[in-house]
Amino acid sequence: MASTTPDLKLGQKLNEGKTKQIFELPDEPGLVLVQSKDQITAGNAVRKDQMEGKAAIANRTTSCVFKLLQEAGVKTAFVRQHSETAFVAAHCEMIPIEWVCRRVATGSFLKRNPGVKEGYRFSPLKMEMFFKDDANNDPQWSEEQLLAANFNLAGLAIGRCEVDIMDRSTVAIFEILEKAWATQNCTLVDMKIEFGVNVTTKEIVLADVIDNDSWRLWPAGDRSQQKDKQVYRDLKEVTPEAMQMVKRNFEWVAERVQLLLESAASGRVVVLMGSTSDMAHCEKIRKACGSYGIPCVLRVTSAHKGPDETLRIKAEYEGDGVPTVFVAVAGRSNGLGPVMSGNTAYPVINCPPITPDWGAQDVWSSLRMPSGLGCSTILSPDAAAQFAAQIFGLTNHLVWCKLRASMLNTWISLKQADKKLQACTL
Repeated sequence: MASTTPDLKLGQKLNEGKTKQIFELPDEPGLVLVQSKDQITAGNAVRKDQMEGKAAIANRTTSCVFKLLQEAGVKTAFVRQHSETAFVAAHCEMIPIEWVCRRVATGSFLKRNPGVKEGYRFSPLKMEMFFKDDANNDPQWSEEQLLAANFNLAGLAIGRCEVDIMDRSTVAIFEILEKAWATQNCTLVDMKIEFGVNVTTKEIVLADVIDNDSWRLWPAGDRSQQKDKQVYRDLKEVTPEAMQMVKRNFEWVAERVQLLLESAASGRVVVLMGSTSDMAHCEKIRKACGSYGIPCVLRVTSAHKGPDETLRIKAEYEGDGVPTVFVAVAGRSNGLGPVMSGNTAYPVINCPPITPDWGAQDVWSSLRMPSGLGCSTILSPDAAAQFAAQIFGLTNHLVWCKLRASMLNTWISLKQADKKLQACTL
């Protein structure tokens, strides 16, 4: 029976779990409403309690996490936050697997792997998967079991390609959130996520929720300060005072997670071109910088014809305290890059526009540097912007997250292209 929320007509209830309900949206085909509950559970709901305000806290946390991931470039089911306790998402058929990614050994891993000490650090990350089956306490599965299950969801068969995509995506998603939480001096210990198949696009996307039930968080890497649901699991007795402590932890996480969408670090790329004839080349650099969220300024100056003006422009950008990467775009004999590199401590990237006639000869003016100069040479405008982003990513987690998601998406596109080619060959 249809009901309504503010400005939203609800259709039938599609699913209900321990902490949320899913409703179809008749006026928005292909979308659903994910409504959180004021309920907290542990041990497959062996322990469960009402916690007033949890729905709003969980919804705020999930919405912020999905926004961070989407802005980085990770494909998710999240569309928008609708209210304090609900968000709109793409309708997905869920793949019944919990993907668990661990950086630090703790919890159930220690019980299943006796002899491993708590705190052991996994590098690379430790991956596990569990089949969602409450009656059997969500048994751990191997990749072989997942492949043998022959799941088919929303018309997509879950085979080797899809399993590999989920595995690789889980690692990238963990690393993005780990990097973000590190800005708050908080260790992301482990995390569980789920994927679904978008019923409209037929592609695998991160779905369900990521809230304080989904991970372990240790401020300053200290287990005794844990802020996640483990505090609730560890309660010897559930009292009103204990539940208030649990709620304060959840609120702490919800407040901090909003800070993950911001970065205190700033930076910019300044592209110096020797002539406006190089404008098209420089615009490609500016566009690529924009994809990483990095401001990019274009200037015209010649180190050969006006070295004093070149150095004045350099000083202008050194003097305001904003971290800067200079990109020198100069054809023929490149004087810009070497002159800039010899007169600034900021990074300088040569990105000469190579022409078909003299390009093979001209490029040596960017490659053969006098001693004491450290400018790099990158011929592709997109790659020059990417290298600048990698420099800024050392201190700006939002830029780093975009780089990490871009790596993931490139890998996925190659994997899918190979699957399509193999299908054609067969």
